[in-house]
Amino acid sequence: MNTTTLAAFLAVDLLLVFTPGADWAYAISAGLRRRSIVPAVTGLIAGHAAYALVAVAGLAVIVASSPAALTALTVAGAGYLLWLGWGVLRQPAVPTAAGESTDTSRLRVMLKGAGISGLNPKALLLYFSLFPQFIHPATGWPVTAQTGLLSTVHLTACTVVYLAVGVLARTVLSTRPSAARIVTRISGAMMIAIGIFLLVERLAG
Repeated sequence: MNTTTLAAFLAVDLLLVFTPGADWAYAISAGLRRRSIVPAVTGLIAGHAAYALVAVAGLAVIVASSPAALTALTVAGAGYLLWLGWGVLRQPAVPTAAGESTDTSRLRVMLKGAGISGLNPKALLLYFSLFPQFIHPATGWPVTAQTGLLSTVHLTACTVVYLAVGVLARTVLSTRPSAARIVTRISGAMMIAIGIFLLVERLAG
């Protein structure tokens, strides 16, 4: 695998990562809680890492080609997003002051993040549909090694972007509680909208 292939993959991957979605919505929500950004992003990356391991093991093709498995994953992921989105709408996050504690533990924040990205079938399809276009067995690299390298690039991009989103949300909204509530409600609405879209797209297909 050469640098040209890696650069092309990174360009496409960044385009996808920079597209707002459920991960962005959760990072923004976490950004309003001073100590929640890192655990939230850690959870999101853990979910993506699980898919990376599945891809490296060669199981992504099996799961992605199984209508029943994809439907189950989609329904579970959509239901989880609907539940989280409704919770955010009911109790929108507001910026917490330095030293101020929150009722949500870091572990719970991390697990929620892992659930959001781990139950997102779009992440599985990313590995299934995008990765094969940049994997070339003829290069001499084992397919497993190429998949692992692309996964590392993707996870790094996600980490940098999601941390930036969380920190930016914290910086911009920390002194604007009313704006923070509005943005948080928009994030919750995004989660609900994405959940509904996933359900409709999968069940109608």
